[in-house]
Amino acid sequence: MPALTKLPFFLVLLGIASLSTLTPAAYGYAIGEYHDSRTFLYAGLIGLILTAFVGLALGNRPRETTAIRQLVALLAGFATLPVFLAVPFHEAVRNTSFVSAYFEMVSALTTTGATLFDAARLSGPEHLWRAQVGWFGGLLMWVSASAILAPLALGGFEVTASGEPGQNEAQGAARGGRIDPRSRLLRSAQELAPIYVGLTLALCIMLLMAGDPPLVALSHAMAVMSTSGISPIGGLEGAASGLAGEMILFCFLCFALSRLTFSGDTGQSTGNGLIYDPEFRMGLAIIVVVPALMFFRHWVAAFEVGEEQNWIAGLRALWGGLFNALSFLSTTGFVSADWSTAQDWSGLSTPGIFLMGLALIGGGVATTAGGVKLLRVYVLYVNGAREIEKLVHPSSVGRSGLMMRRIRKEGAFIAWVFFMLFAVTLALVALGLAAFGVGFEEAITLTIAALSNTGPLIVMAPSTPIDLLSFSSEAKLVMAVGMILGRLELLAIIVIISPEIWRG
Repeated sequence: MPALTKLPFFLVLLGIASLSTLTPAAYGYAIGEYHDSRTFLYAGLIGLILTAFVGLALGNRPRETTAIRQLVALLAGFATLPVFLAVPFHEAVRNTSFVSAYFEMVSALTTTGATLFDAARLSGPEHLWRAQVGWFGGLLMWVSASAILAPLALGGFEVTASGEPGQNEAQGAARGGRIDPRSRLLRSAQELAPIYVGLTLALCIMLLMAGDPPLVALSHAMAVMSTSGISPIGGLEGAASGLAGEMILFCFLCFALSRLTFSGDTGQSTGNGLIYDPEFRMGLAIIVVVPALMFFRHWVAAFEVGEEQNWIAGLRALWGGLFNALSFLSTTGFVSADWSTAQDWSGLSTPGIFLMGLALIGGGVATTAGGVKLLRVYVLYVNGAREIEKLVHPSSVGRSGLMMRRIRKEGAFIAWVFFMLFAVTLALVALGLAAFGVGFEEAITLTIAALSNTGPLIVMAPSTPIDLLSFSSEAKLVMAVGMILGRLELLAIIVIISPEIWRG
């Protein structure tokens, strides 16, 4: 294992991706899909040979490794690793373009889950490959958050870290506290990978016991842990596990609300337990308040049509709202089987604005969820509440709660700057899509889905699902860029291209 620290980060990712092709290859052989089996096997062998040759060539070359260089490698991984991942997928599908295959792999690796293909069009090994790539992308973000983003005060850590974004590690090194980034990355992987794998296996076993077939259970388990929302049957509506499966998934979706649900390795713990974590509490408040508002809207509509005594429909509508609120807040995008029942019962045709708003807020910092993150929203809420308090009592002294002490003095300002950068990114990606023939409403929906890494929004948010296959190759590539920007965030890209950071 220590030898891995001598290899470039991107090369390690390529080697892991090459090894992972053996799983769909073995599954394809087991079910008689021999073409898919050979395709994934050959791609894996070529990838392993390429990794070995490049590793031998670079193994003894001295390199200065810093967290900022690892961040560059992470960006390169999200942009170029899907090229390799798309090769076996393109060859296995056989009737699609390479750009479409690349789009599919970017969508999976960034845990977006947007797809160009109907579930019936892909074989079992191809479905497994998509789910596996999404699962690997989720693990990559778990590890990168603690080993790369936290030391650089990025990815949401900038509102609580003492240093400036991109310079926190340099300031720590000046005080004599620098740790080898390669060792930190390996240590984070060793600590988090067993937790990630264990939770996925536990969820898979529960879904199997609830009645799902093995491929569906494994794919949904990987999709929930990575918040990719990838399903081999197109969602939960046709799942054999039914309501029991949804309840099991609901419990595991909570891991996307806060890093403290599975780890305290980023130093964000308050020491008072999960229930006092501001992200977790705000997430719980949102998934209670939003479905409650929709539930009362349902009851108003029910009174209008004279079905106020239909309690079973009301409870099913409430469950559909609760599940969808958590699912889209975590940017997973799974839809409850009771969601359509709730819509029919209430007369609420397309509540896409609710779903897009939840996806934009996103989950916890350093989780697999996308969006702007709950911590940034909380910081702005605390700052706004304090400003209102000062208007009422100008001479008052602010509350010195535990979370207030964790937020840096400029935390609210930096969170607001991030929101502005997010808005600028949204406008640029939407303009890019519009430039290649995408309509205004479709462009906005696609951009929000890409930047929040919530692919199912493409189907659920508009009144009619958007047909991605009809888009040009250029529009697909623009959306792929949007998904990468949403995964790493524009603030990290700015840090990468900042000359001051590199000179530091």
